[in-house]
Amino acid sequence: MDKQTKDMDQVDDVDGVVSQKNKSKLGRGIYLLPNLFTTASLFSGFYAIVAAMNGHFDNAAVAIFISMILDGLDGRVARMTNTQSAFGAEYDSLVDMVAFGVAPALVAFTMNLQTLGNVGWIATFIYVAGAALRLARFNTQIDVVDKRYFIGLPSPSAAAIVAGFVWATHGYEQTMALTLLTVVVVAASGVLMVSNVKYYSFKEFDMKKSVPFTALLMMVLVFAVIALEPSLVLFGAFMIYVASGPFNALVKLRKTDKKADK
Repeated sequence: MDKQTKDMDQVDDVDGVVSQKNKSKLGRGIYLLPNLFTTASLFSGFYAIVAAMNGHFDNAAVAIFISMILDGLDGRVARMTNTQSAFGAEYDSLVDMVAFGVAPALVAFTMNLQTLGNVGWIATFIYVAGAALRLARFNTQIDVVDKRYFIGLPSPSAAAIVAGFVWATHGYEQTMALTLLTVVVVAASGVLMVSNVKYYSFKEFDMKKSVPFTALLMMVLVFAVIALEPSLVLFGAFMIYVASGPFNALVKLRKTDKKADK
């Protein structure tokens, strides 16, 4: 056997191995349970868009908050059942773009931003682009950043701000002042997502750890307060979280300046 024929045989062997590996990957199934939650999150995000197009802005906002809950569950279910997968991670990221990027932007745009012409769609695009860049950066930095903090406002929190604002104000007359305020909320949320401001991730919060009995009573009180006026309470709670990032950054900057002066 000459050298050329031998080399060709070796290439065929390698190609055969690669082909077998690719076939095994193509034939591999997916885990149903965590991806079921992710699909439900996608459904809620898509429903929010449809509801907004039909003028049901309160339903659209609620759907986005439901999508947030489902998004929080799919990862935890995957870890609890040991069903994490690369497919699940990619699928979750794509669904987040729809539920927390496109859906909140279109809901706000449909409510009143469309009346502003170019200003309205540009503010909406800033939010959508911010969500896309935020998710891409998160996926590439997931193993190299401090897990205690998010770099930039998380997309679910940004979606909660926009959805909460829509939910709280959709019943009012959509005056020019309210429309301009919507521009500020939407555009600022998009900018904060791509900022370097750190936000606490709550990943160190241990749900399995025992707590005092009064903690349970506090949770009951929290649910009761939310039930009184869910739109305002949820919007206010997430506004506090959004403000915590710049506030902590300013405090840290002042401490650094004081040390430099000394």
